[in-house]
Amino acid sequence: MRALLCCLLVAVSGLTAGLTTDWPHYGGGPAQTRYSTLAQITPSNVRSLRVAWTYDTRDAFEGSEMQCQPVVARGVLYATSPKLRVFALNAATGREIWSFDPNKDVLTGSRTRIRGLMYWERGRDRRIYFAAQHWLYALDARTGKPVARFGHGGRIDLREGFRGRDPGTLSVGVNTPGVFYRNLLIVGSIVPESLPSAPGDIRAFDVDTGTQRWAFHTIPHPGEFGYDTWPPEAWQYSGGANAWAGVALDDARGLVYASTGSAAYDFYGANRHGDNLFANTILCLRAATGERVWHFQAVKHDVWDRDFPAAPSLITIRVDGRPRDVVAQIAKNGHVYVLDRVTGEPVFPMETVAAPASDVEGERLAPAQVMPSLPPPFTRQRFTEDLITRRTPAAERAVREQWAQLRNRGEFDPPSVRGTILFPGMDGGGEWGGAAYDPGSGLFYVNANEMAWRVKLTERKMPDGDPTTGKVLYDRYCASCHRPDLRGSPPEFPSLVGLAARRSVDDVSHVVQYGAGRMPGHPELHMAVRRALVEYVLTGRSVEVRGDAPTPYDMRYTLDGYIRFTDPDGFPAIAPPWGTLTAIDMNRAAIAWQVPLGEIPGSGLSHTGSENYGGPVVTAGGLVFIGATNYDNKFHAFDARTGALLWEATLPAAGNATPAIYAIDGKQYVVIAAGGGKWGARSGGSYVAFALP
Repeated sequence: MRALLCCLLVAVSGLTAGLTTDWPHYGGGPAQTRYSTLAQITPSNVRSLRVAWTYDTRDAFEGSEMQCQPVVARGVLYATSPKLRVFALNAATGREIWSFDPNKDVLTGSRTRIRGLMYWERGRDRRIYFAAQHWLYALDARTGKPVARFGHGGRIDLREGFRGRDPGTLSVGVNTPGVFYRNLLIVGSIVPESLPSAPGDIRAFDVDTGTQRWAFHTIPHPGEFGYDTWPPEAWQYSGGANAWAGVALDDARGLVYASTGSAAYDFYGANRHGDNLFANTILCLRAATGERVWHFQAVKHDVWDRDFPAAPSLITIRVDGRPRDVVAQIAKNGHVYVLDRVTGEPVFPMETVAAPASDVEGERLAPAQVMPSLPPPFTRQRFTEDLITRRTPAAERAVREQWAQLRNRGEFDPPSVRGTILFPGMDGGGEWGGAAYDPGSGLFYVNANEMAWRVKLTERKMPDGDPTTGKVLYDRYCASCHRPDLRGSPPEFPSLVGLAARRSVDDVSHVVQYGAGRMPGHPELHMAVRRALVEYVLTGRSVEVRGDAPTPYDMRYTLDGYIRFTDPDGFPAIAPPWGTLTAIDMNRAAIAWQVPLGEIPGSGLSHTGSENYGGPVVTAGGLVFIGATNYDNKFHAFDARTGALLWEATLPAAGNATPAIYAIDGKQYVVIAAGGGKWGARSGGSYVAFALP
């Protein structure tokens, strides 16, 4: 009995003695390390985990997704539904406390992605901040009611505040939470990946009034640093270079860190000659003012969609036996960029790589790029012949035939009219779920996708002053995703063939104007242009629109669809693993372990790994929790030291989200959103919390 009492006291003290029991911030904290100090659940007892509660949002619909990592504060869990309804739950029972629907008429049935909420408190004032389309809301965290003094009736218009741009023509949102510094809310943005597009300004807003306090121009204005890396007028028409994956904060130093995406258009840059600072860049800014402290550009003049997929992680590692504060940034190319947090200098050696020139008319690429030499990459780096699938003889023959026809000269082989292999791919290696870091062991955990894509450019008709038709408009605004023949790349980029039988004219016109899911809105199109575009999509009739003339948005080449390189049965063209979980020893700059993550049913193979979306969380108890796997609906717990799979449970739908970990009254919980819906997987709308009996 005495021994049992001692064990109970140790367990309770392990949850209460100076440890964080809430999860009040996306990523676990402003440093974005996804680490929990809770240790009640361990490798020795994790097999006893059971469902503690389930909350069904009842908002799932065909094709919907739910990628939200909940925040938990003062015993209350805050999250969103597939239709972007925001709600508060009792974190111990899953009972709903309140619910707020920002605009159900606009958002119902749209594939809206939001990856988390922002919780803020000062004294007795507690709030939830989040964005729905172009509106940034502030809600009272106790009641779910809008905070009236914030903006106009509790919301501000994110389209405003871009110098030189008409707000009515912009599509701007925030789908990944920002950070709070003093009285500022600092956020990145989500903007269209094709032109026209808003610039990716990083901005700070007053938490009380919503007034914009500063903006850092990621496409520099005249007189600003980096202006000469763009054409002179690019700041007025170009877009992208946005920190869509969120930001991190070093509160003690007053520094905010952001990593940006590529400039628009993603795959052809004839109208943005130059290196294009601050696209594809790790940025350090003064949190109070937005002033640039340092930057590191990883890809110059990106035409490969090499966005940084997650916010930087602010960690401390040991270098030459001494602690060093660094920024660790995972990338789509399967590398980790490690920079000194104060100076931005690379901590480990970098290598310069010669890059092939483009043979596409008008394109000018940087002749050299830089790559980290350490730590080693956490994905394979090139689709070589020995990686061709051998799943079946027929699959191998079909893939080998395509492989031989495509260009394949490495990571910086540019898109071409012939077709080029992009590997690890647009959705990999590192993903938006981010990495997790254990400060005790120095292990850095990252999940990755290994999927080859085919990128092929196609020429399109340019405006020449003659009447523009609905077909020309479709080629300009829609063909890069839905393909010139309207067939799309289902299910992620749906076919528009036969759309008239599924959607009304008003429905389609609304989506063209305001966007839905990954599709940006085009509010800049006047009614006649929008009507001609919608008529072509729904009926195939290509009516004329007068007055159309060449603009900087008109690109001679566009992508012939977002096409994954698969075998005839739809499985990846490369040999497994198709998805992995890797632990990197940051103190040694070496891979500690790597295991396949997930399974794809029906492949005839085992230990395949699968495409995975969402990230890991690591605990002081020695566990890595991750859902993410797209096809098997599993939630997993791995031994943090060895990578051994210790426990898994089947969710109602794929857990394409990052879990959150918290404790209530001495009990540790792990909760994850089961939203599914990615690449044709079944959609769901449940949050599932697990705990020990």
